[in-house]
Amino acid sequence: MTDAIAVLDIGMTNKKVVLYSTELSMIAEKRRVFPPLMCDGFETHNLAAMEEWFLQVLQEYSREFAIKAIAVSTHGATFVCTDERGNPVAPCIYYTHEPSREFHDRFFSLAGERKALQATTGTPDFSALINSAKGIFFLRERYPEEFASARWVLPYPQYWGMRLTGKPSAEGTYIGCHTFFFDWRREDYSSVADALGIRDRLPSPIRQAWDVLGTLDPEIAARTGLSPRTLVTLGIHDSNASLLPHLASSGGRDFVLNSTGTWCVLMHPVGRYGFEPDELGKVVFFNRSAWNTPIKTAIFLGGKEYETWIQLIANLQVRTPRELPQPEREDYGRVLGEKKYFILPEIVPGSGQFPGSAARAAGDGTQYPLSDIERGEKVPPFLRDPKTAQAVLNISIVLQTEVALRRTGLKKNADILTEGGFRNNTDYNRLLASAFPDNAVYLTDLQEATSFGAAMTALAALKGIDPLELSRFIHIEKALVPPMLPSTILDAYRDAWQALI
Repeated sequence: MTDAIAVLDIGMTNKKVVLYSTELSMIAEKRRVFPPLMCDGFETHNLAAMEEWFLQVLQEYSREFAIKAIAVSTHGATFVCTDERGNPVAPCIYYTHEPSREFHDRFFSLAGERKALQATTGTPDFSALINSAKGIFFLRERYPEEFASARWVLPYPQYWGMRLTGKPSAEGTYIGCHTFFFDWRREDYSSVADALGIRDRLPSPIRQAWDVLGTLDPEIAARTGLSPRTLVTLGIHDSNASLLPHLASSGGRDFVLNSTGTWCVLMHPVGRYGFEPDELGKVVFFNRSAWNTPIKTAIFLGGKEYETWIQLIANLQVRTPRELPQPEREDYGRVLGEKKYFILPEIVPGSGQFPGSAARAAGDGTQYPLSDIERGEKVPPFLRDPKTAQAVLNISIVLQTEVALRRTGLKKNADILTEGGFRNNTDYNRLLASAFPDNAVYLTDLQEATSFGAAMTALAALKGIDPLELSRFIHIEKALVPPMLPSTILDAYRDAWQALI
């Protein structure tokens, strides 16, 4: 029976169970989408259904593979309130829920001033419940009895770790991911944990992703057919898992990882923690790497922006997105030269680099709110031309990426590494290379980077080593992207686009 490592890779859309060999080759994968479970009108994570599926898949794999270790990686901004044994006692609400402007004001009245909190916790003010501390505050207000009954407030990867082992824990990449819960100067839980009254409900100490949490709970082992000696690691935040193989194999070369999907996450390993004065109040923050080092980060909902607009464009043609004719280089040159057509962020207001900007299109001096376009009330004529519309959309996503890259502190000669969904968008990548003539833009071939990084933590735990020692198993091919157009052709269009924002 082949030895293997299992990864529970839990994204907002896709939930996956991925198997790797003990030389980090992917050998099996199953995935599933779980619709939200509605609770009191809120979208919540269907934890019970997800757990049932995970255990079922592990049982299926156990017949063919000897699974020696399990790692968990999850999306951010999610904590679960549980009882002493790890059973949820309150709904696990989607971080996309937007309570109200007054809610955010109440949170900061309790937690502290926005810029001061950003300086100490590395966390900016996001909309909805994207700051985990706001999610906890929302539960405290909306479900006071359930919240009061919670023994543990568990970060999402560690919730799943507790379901597997029965042991509570907390881990640095997740606690340090725009939660407001980590104080970078004290290297401990922040004053916000005290303000919410949960310090004693957050597990301590904060440990590392490849630390061993424990072995499988006997009931889980019996249910899945796995050995009760199967190791379970602490778990890791998904973006940090994607970054881990690049950190382990970079050889010290300066780079920014452009990890693209529903969220575009731009991550820049830097030498020290701290903001420049003009960065406070901007949507830039610090992640904490698996080695506890600072990762200057900027995010925006690039995939969601793209999918929303491309579907609108396709609907106007009565086609699917795949059936649309593709723009040519000349279409991009024309759009950039005319400076008449624009698509502006943000699909989810306050989620990215342009807080205060509402999603809309602009054409020939007229602005069209996204909601009007979706209802068919007012549609800019350029959106009915599929080549022009797609060129405008790709340019918009590139300009949003450009702002995010600069906010991570990108320097000349640093590599830009694009992975994820936008790897397949040739025009996006060639435009991005055009925007950064002083940087090499590469596409990486690392498939399922999040799962791979999480598997590294499990293998490191199994071998009792630092993940750096696994660099011989990391083979990342990089394809250099040639620019589409001279960088100067973007300048005037960029100025007009930013003036509208």
